[in-house]
Amino acid sequence: MFSGAHVILYTRDAEADRAFLKDVLGFDHVDAGRGRLIFKLPPAEVAVHPTEGEPHHEVYLMCDDITATLTTLEDRGAEISRPITEQLWGLLAAVRLPSGTELPLYEPRHPTAHSLSP
Repeated sequence: MFSGAHVILYTRDAEADRAFLKDVLGFDHVDAGRGRLIFKLPPAEVAVHPTEGEPHHEVYLMCDDITATLTTLEDRGAEISRPITEQLWGLLAAVRLPSGTELPLYEPRHPTAHSLSP
């Protein structure tokens, strides 16, 4: 029924953040016109969590080895904005996009759904 998911990051410096996704994260992309790049993401999954506050959405990039990933990203010029911490569900860290927005990364310690067969 569905062919994919489309994630939008709203940012104060879209051009710089696009360059970061292209050059630092190394995501393949297409140009949708007027320099608006759309990036290929790794396989994805969606979770639904309860909240007592206002409903909101979050985007995390998952990795198999968060330490190695952060080392590679730092070597490419990324700023590690949040060091690795252990959570109940895995290891969490973040890098800072050029716009100042944090992009969380995590190494799951739970079963994942992104590679399930249809």
